[in-house]
Amino acid sequence: MSITAERKEALIKDNARASGDTGSPEVQVAILTERISNLTEHFKTHAKDNHSRRGLLMLVNKRRSLLDYLRKTDAGRYTALIAKLGLRK
Repeated sequence: MSITAERKEALIKDNARASGDTGSPEVQVAILTERISNLTEHFKTHAKDNHSRRGLLMLVNKRRSLLDYLRKTDAGRYTALIAKLGLRK
């Protein structure tokens, strides 16, 4: 259910604003999106895993608040990020 260290490094490298950047909202949202997609796949086979479902809801809420912050501070970065990650339909 968790992401591997190599995958996390790749996500950080793809979404970092500068070298060594691991805390920007873009990086955090990309990592959360990967974890959310992994948990979504987990629930296809383990439908009654309610403890993990609570964790999924917390991840979704955290991602939503980070996206709200990014939209409020810099709308251009927000639109670029949701287009890159494919979050909006």
